[in-house]
Amino acid sequence: MGNIKKIAELSGVSVTTVSRVLNNHPYVKEDKRKAVLETINKLNYSQNLNAVHLSRGKTSMIGVMVPYIAVPYYGNLLEGIGEAALKNNYSINLFQTNYDEKKEMEALEKLKSKQVDGMIICSHTANMDIIRKYAEEHPIIVCEKVAEKNIAAVYIDHYSAFRQGIDFLHENGYKKIGYCVNRAKSLNSKLREKAFYEGLAELDLHVAKEWVFDNCLTIEDGKRVVKEFLELEDRPSALLVTSDQVAAGIMTEARRHKLNIPEDLALLSYDNHPISEALELTTMDLPIVEMGRRSFQLFQQLKEKKQETPIELKAKLVIRSTV
Repeated sequence: MGNIKKIAELSGVSVTTVSRVLNNHPYVKEDKRKAVLETINKLNYSQNLNAVHLSRGKTSMIGVMVPYIAVPYYGNLLEGIGEAALKNNYSINLFQTNYDEKKEMEALEKLKSKQVDGMIICSHTANMDIIRKYAEEHPIIVCEKVAEKNIAAVYIDHYSAFRQGIDFLHENGYKKIGYCVNRAKSLNSKLREKAFYEGLAELDLHVAKEWVFDNCLTIEDGKRVVKEFLELEDRPSALLVTSDQVAAGIMTEARRHKLNIPEDLALLSYDNHPISEALELTTMDLPIVEMGRRSFQLFQQLKEKKQETPIELKAKLVIRSTV
């Protein structure tokens, strides 16, 4: 394995010329470029990419932090990021964290060591104070609504999406409304909670804490919700479900227990994943892929030192047969 000095010596050129050839610099005479490339081929030389990245000050790689890969919500988000990255000749470095703060910190450290040019944080458990410190020096985009003006954000208006869902259920005659949520303490979930209680209060509807089901992310969690639902003496007549996957689990388990949807329990779900169309779920179409695209666009603005303006996206109701 040769090094740059060896290549320069054997090619009869300067180290600077070798460096220019390696970095595809246009101002190199063709005979010298040819000599360098032939020598590289003979020596089977490969560049130290970390060194190249440090010298250029960029990697053409964007970091993406996700808690899970198999969850459709994050798959759609990655689709949007990947589509925009590909168009701009960027690669993705994916960091799966499982909401492990240590893993999140390891991902953020990649920014400091310049292994990625920026980081899109799809969801996190680390305190915003920690993220803010990294954002002072590096391009970081979070996919949630944040109070901090100095942190770039692209997010879906979950508050209005939940209020819209409550109003729709109420207009269709449902007065005993509950909801399912994954991480009750996340910023997005807190907005949903705020919308839920404020919406029911304005409609003068009864609120029961036991009608709120948390840790709901998968089809299996939806099945668990039905079991907990059946144990209640006073049951909700309708549920807002923050994931089509959970709603699918509820429908599957409801059939096993001879519960009719929507007669015994109405469902209004969120995401508008293809499974919702197959099951005829009434759902909110969340622009998740678009949020991914916009996240990458905002990263480019940060990279160019442009003013970062928070981007808010709206959900749309898709009415089917479960309400």
